[in-house]
Amino acid sequence: MAHLSPREYDRLERAVSDGRRIAIVRHGREIVVVPLRLVSRGGRDRIEARHPTTGDPLTFVIEDVDSVEVMS
Repeated sequence: MAHLSPREYDRLERAVSDGRRIAIVRHGREIVVVPLRLVSRGGRDRIEARHPTTGDPLTFVIEDVDSVEVMS
């Protein structure tokens, strides 16, 4: 369960605005996505993203992921 610090949220927000890829680890599997926006629904923060190869839309609830890393 990821608990992002204010600094990590800042990095994630910057990745959204810059269109930089992020690596999300969930259930022991890593997926690289392009974050489109951060939203809060029902009191849960979510990352709305797209797969960089297929363009498929993906949504991740931040508290359900193991880690989030902004790629350089």
